[in-house]
Amino acid sequence: MGKAGHLATPPHEAASDDAALSTEEVVGVFSVENAHGLHARPAARLVSEVRALDASIQLRNLTTGGAPVPAGSLSRVATLAALPGHEIEVRASGPQAQDAVEHLLGLAARRFDETVEETAALRAQPATASVSGPLPASPGIAIGPVRRLTAGPIDLDGDPAGEPSAEWRRIVESVAAVRRDIEHVKVVTAREVGSEQAGIFDAHLALLTDAEMLADVKARTRTGIGAVAAWARCLADVERAWASMPDPYLRERAADVRAVADQVLRTLTGDPGRRMSGPGVLVADDLTPAETAGLDLVLVSGVLLAQGSPSSHAAILARARDIPVIVAAGSEVLSIPEGTTVLLDGATGEVHIDPVPELLEKFQRRAAEAAEQRSMQLARATEPAVSSDGIEVVVVANLGSVADARAARAAGADGAGLVRTEFLFLDRSAAPDVEEQQSEYSAIAEAMDGRRITLRTLDVGGDKPLSYLPMQQEANPFLGQRGIRLSLDHRDLLRGQMDAICRTARRFPTSIMIPMVSTPAEMIEARQVLVEAAGESGIPEGLRVGTMIEVPSAALKIEAFLPHVDFVSIGTNDLTQYALAAERGNAAVAALSDALDPGVLQLIDRVCRAARGLIDVAVCGEAASDELAIPVLVGLGVRELSVSPPAVPRVKAAIRQLDVEHCSALAQRALGLAEADDVRKLVLTMLSEGGS
Repeated sequence: MGKAGHLATPPHEAASDDAALSTEEVVGVFSVENAHGLHARPAARLVSEVRALDASIQLRNLTTGGAPVPAGSLSRVATLAALPGHEIEVRASGPQAQDAVEHLLGLAARRFDETVEETAALRAQPATASVSGPLPASPGIAIGPVRRLTAGPIDLDGDPAGEPSAEWRRIVESVAAVRRDIEHVKVVTAREVGSEQAGIFDAHLALLTDAEMLADVKARTRTGIGAVAAWARCLADVERAWASMPDPYLRERAADVRAVADQVLRTLTGDPGRRMSGPGVLVADDLTPAETAGLDLVLVSGVLLAQGSPSSHAAILARARDIPVIVAAGSEVLSIPEGTTVLLDGATGEVHIDPVPELLEKFQRRAAEAAEQRSMQLARATEPAVSSDGIEVVVVANLGSVADARAARAAGADGAGLVRTEFLFLDRSAAPDVEEQQSEYSAIAEAMDGRRITLRTLDVGGDKPLSYLPMQQEANPFLGQRGIRLSLDHRDLLRGQMDAICRTARRFPTSIMIPMVSTPAEMIEARQVLVEAAGESGIPEGLRVGTMIEVPSAALKIEAFLPHVDFVSIGTNDLTQYALAAERGNAAVAALSDALDPGVLQLIDRVCRAARGLIDVAVCGEAASDELAIPVLVGLGVRELSVSPPAVPRVKAAIRQLDVEHCSALAQRALGLAEADDVRKLVLTMLSEGGS
C-alpha cells in the first residue's frame, strides 16, 4: 500500500506562491500488492491515470535499484519489473504534483483496481510457462481434426520508403485504425463475456498511445526508413526489453507487444489477419487476446497451444467463452499434420494425437456423457425446481449485462436474483444519467421475458472504486465506505438510480435490493430516497424492496429489519469473509473462507428462522451453486438460489434430487459441527447413501 509517511516535498526553502510550488518535486513510495506485480492491466491503469494529470511523473523501482522511467509510458513502466512487495518511488513535479503522488499511492493501495476475483485467479494459476507441459488452461473435452490459423508472412524490407512525413502519416493512420478495432473488440467482449475480461485490452490500447514509443518510431522514419520497418524494429526492441525481465509472468506480457505490433503491421501492409482453416481443434504457437475473442465458436471445438500459460490473457478469455484449452504443449505440436485427429481434456491437460480406436471411443463416451447430462439438465431447465417431496426452490440468475440476461433466459432461469448495476458505473469518467440507466435496466428486463428482475443499487467502494466519485484512501476499504454507506453520502446519485428503477418497475416486474446494510436506519433512509425518486407518481405497484444480508450484525438483529423489507438475499461471499475475518481474495487465508463453516450457517439459520412465514429468503453468493451447500441451505429454509447463468440447469437438477425433510435434519446436524470440512463430509455421506 502507499506509505503516507514518505509523501513530502524536499526540505529546501518553501515556495511562497503557486508558481514556485509547481516547480518542486513531491515524492512518495508504495509497495506493489498485486499478485503478479505491475503486469499489463494494473500497469495500463496506472499509465491511464497519469496521463490525465498535469504533472511530470517518474517511477523508480527502489527494490531493484533500477533507473527512473516516465510513468506515462507503458512500454517503460513495464521495464520496472515490479513484483509483489517491491517498493516503487513516485517523483512528481508540476501544478498537480501533490495530487498526482497522493492519487497514485491511493491507486496502489487499491491494487490498481484489479478486482479480488482477478487477483485470486492469478494467484491460483501457475506463474510460468516453463513448467513442463502440457498444462490445462480451460476445462472441457475437445475432439476433432487439427486446424491452423493461416496468414501470410509480412515482408519488412519490401515496403519502399517514401517521404518521412508520408511514412509517419501511414503509421498514425494505421495505429488509429487498430485502436478502433481493439476498442470494438473490447466493447463486444464486455457485452458478451464480461467487463473484467474486456479489461485485458487496456494494455494494448495504452501501448498504441505510448508517446515515448511513438516518438521512437517517428524518429526512425526521419532516418529514411519506411513505415513498416520503423514500426516493426521499434516494437521488436520493446518486446525484447519485456521478454528479458526476470519474472516469468512479466516476461509473458511481451506477447501483448507482439500482438499490437502484428495488428498494426497487417494494417500497414493490408495483409489479412489469421483465420482458422476449418472446423476442429485449433493448434497454434500462441493466440493474441483479440484472436481468442474473435474465435468462431461454430468452428473451434478446442485449442492446443505450443506456448502460453494458464494465466495468459488468451487463456482467461477462452475460459470465459467455455473453449477447452491446453497450453505449453511444446513446439512439436506445431508439426502435427493438418486433419490429424486430436483429443484433449482442458481440465487435466491430457492430450492424445491420432489416438487408437479404443482411446478415441473412450473420449467420445466421456464427451457424450457430459453432453447428455448437460442436455438433460437443459431440457428441463425451464421447469420449476421441485424437490422429491414437493417443495419448490426458485432458481434465478446473477447478472451483470444484457448478454448475461439472454444467457440466463436461455438457461432456464426463473428470473434475475441479482443484477449488478455497477456494470453501468465502472470504467467511465462520469456516472450514467437516468435515461441511460433506465434503457439498460429495461433491456435486461425485456431479455428476461417478463420474469422478475432484482436490481441491486450501486455496490461500489472498497475493492470497486469509481474514478469520478471522491473517495478517501482507506486503510481497510472492505470495512469502509461501501454499498449503501457510500450511496447515502451521494444521495443525488442514489436518487437518480432509484428514479431509473422506478421507471423500469412501471413496465416490468422489478425488485430493488440495498447492499451492505448494517442498521435498520440505513434501510429506512434508503426507502425515503426511494419515495423522493418516485415523485408524484408514487412507488410503482409491484416494486418489491429488499436488502442483502452481508454483515453479521444484520443477520443477528434480523427482526429489526423485517418491518422495512419484502425479502432478504444473503450474500454468502461477504457474510463469510466478515464472519470469519478472512478476505476471500487472500490466498493465505482462503481455506478459512468457506460458507459451510458452522458459524456462517448459524447466521443463515438465524435469518431463516426469523423470516419464516413473513418474507422470502434468498442466497446470491457462490454457495448457491455449490452442490454440497445446496442441501444445507435448503434444509435451513432458503427457498431461492441466485447463481451464474450457466449453473442454472445444474442447480435445478440438484434440487430435484433432494428430500427437504431429510435436508432439514442434515442442516440441524451441520449447525453443531466444528469445521466446514466436517459439514462437507456430512453432506457427502448423505448423498452417497442416497439420503437426499
